[in-house]
Amino acid sequence: MKMPRWLLWVAVLAIATVGSEGLNGYQIHALNVAIVFAILAVGLSLTQGIAGQTNLAQIALFGVGAYSTAVLTTLYHWNFWTTLPASIALTLLAGVVLGLPALRMQSHYLGIVTLGLAIAFSSFVSNAPLLGGAAGISNIPAPGVLGFAFDTDHRYFFLLLAALALGLLFAGFICGAELGLRLRAIRDDHVAAGATGVHVATSRVTAFALGALFAGLAGNLYAGLIGYVSPDTFSIFVMFELLAMVMIGGRQSIYGSAAGAILLSVVQSLLINFQNYAQLGYGVLQVAVVVAAPMGLAGLVIRAWRLARSSDRAEAVHVAPYAGRIPVGNEDAVRDGPIISVQRLSKRFGAVRALDDVSIAVAPGAIHGIVGPNGSGKTTLFNVLTGLYRPDGGAVEVLGADVARRRADQLARMGVSRTFQNVRLFRSLTVLENTLVALAHRDATHLWEYVVVPWRVVARDRESKRRALEILGDLGLASVIDRLPGELPYGVQRRLEIARALASRPRVLLLDEPAAGLNADEVRELANVIRDVRRSGISVVLIEHNMSLVMSLCDRVTVLNFGRLLIDSEPARVSQDPAVIEAYLGRRDRVRREPTSAASPSASIA
Repeated sequence: MKMPRWLLWVAVLAIATVGSEGLNGYQIHALNVAIVFAILAVGLSLTQGIAGQTNLAQIALFGVGAYSTAVLTTLYHWNFWTTLPASIALTLLAGVVLGLPALRMQSHYLGIVTLGLAIAFSSFVSNAPLLGGAAGISNIPAPGVLGFAFDTDHRYFFLLLAALALGLLFAGFICGAELGLRLRAIRDDHVAAGATGVHVATSRVTAFALGALFAGLAGNLYAGLIGYVSPDTFSIFVMFELLAMVMIGGRQSIYGSAAGAILLSVVQSLLINFQNYAQLGYGVLQVAVVVAAPMGLAGLVIRAWRLARSSDRAEAVHVAPYAGRIPVGNEDAVRDGPIISVQRLSKRFGAVRALDDVSIAVAPGAIHGIVGPNGSGKTTLFNVLTGLYRPDGGAVEVLGADVARRRADQLARMGVSRTFQNVRLFRSLTVLENTLVALAHRDATHLWEYVVVPWRVVARDRESKRRALEILGDLGLASVIDRLPGELPYGVQRRLEIARALASRPRVLLLDEPAAGLNADEVRELANVIRDVRRSGISVVLIEHNMSLVMSLCDRVTVLNFGRLLIDSEPARVSQDPAVIEAYLGRRDRVRREPTSAASPSASIA
């Protein structure tokens, strides 16, 4: 029988309460500091572990929260509880500013920038007279409620424990909801996330804002606990200690990060008289964790849990055949004009002309094939149509709108879905979660809903899950919804990528070599899926090297060669065209020198 989650929380809080009574003054103080750093670590885990954004300035955000509380309570005599929302708001603002570099750079470049900002903050507070300079600010009052003052470490422990519990609940709620899915998606593959409808830039800044939210809370509570703040607490050396806490606990687990912070803080307090050996021990422990358990202690627990589950179910993946129905019909998909119109499109990479004066039109409700030898510009065309590349010339219209300068996520929300030449699934998300990402189109700026109206988020998530399960069931994937993509055969991964593309209710579906790597039975099944997609009112554009599949499915076929249009016509005519035969079977030098006969204006417009 599974224990209710609320009962587990009650048990943990009860044990912590009883255990704290036996601690002396120094021990309870050390535990309080550990809880503050646990709250801070949860925020860093959301930014760096869940969203994959390198952040070496979390300690600076912690300082913003602490110093704002110190200044407002000592200089302006604000009540401690009044400073709480003010300090969090200031830290949130600082977090948004800190996250702006993430819009232009990633990986170690972002780490260098955030590290520089952390050093700059430490230098600023050390020399700012308003902030007390190197001496800091003292005499910060302890909080109180209805005449009850949290003026002892034992009393303050309960306040911190409640804050940690609420923080973990809120962080867990975010991770399990649509916002958490978007953050994990951009961590795994930001290109695929954008093509699925995730606004990558906003999500990255939101990740820093979430980290700042917890940093502001931790800074406020730290100032009330210690009653004194100074630059030493927010130095870069403390930042690396915090990073070690998160890495050892498990950066992709909010609970692991909190546990790692408490564990390392407690160990540090126990070794207070052996600082030289303690620093050596931290270094050795960090190296050991990175080598033996890259995902931290929480990663070891998760791996053991998955191994235990795998022993309870068959190793082979059994996937039902395609059920023969696509439940995503779109009544608005029918248009009078072409659903995609490309006129004189060009795209260059340096001196290479990937696309050169290409014109194509895709009729509504059609299956339109794009074929050509390797390197002919097919995938480049898809990348332009889906916002990954911007054209150097020409006009691109999708659904009657000029999309030449639109982002991938904007096009996805307009109704343009795609798959990729190489399968790009979110590797750390389950089959169900991969599909849910395509349904989570709510903009990340709606973060306020998670605080003010969380039941609205829950209702939306429940509806998205219902739709995702329906799509997966009709594509025969209901038996593997809790599997990771890496556990599935290649053909099943291809089917999952199509399911994810269909989940967003597209009006046009772009398939980039979907039959690559499939066996004969899987190709036949794929053909049935594509036909049913078209019957539901969705136009399909298909890049494929399997000419039998192309000729049996497509209403019209466009042939590219060396980035130029050879022919755009019915399949029967294309298969007999001499220029197409030469492009596939040889004498490409002749085709490249004499493209005009096959690429005349009359042949280049569908």
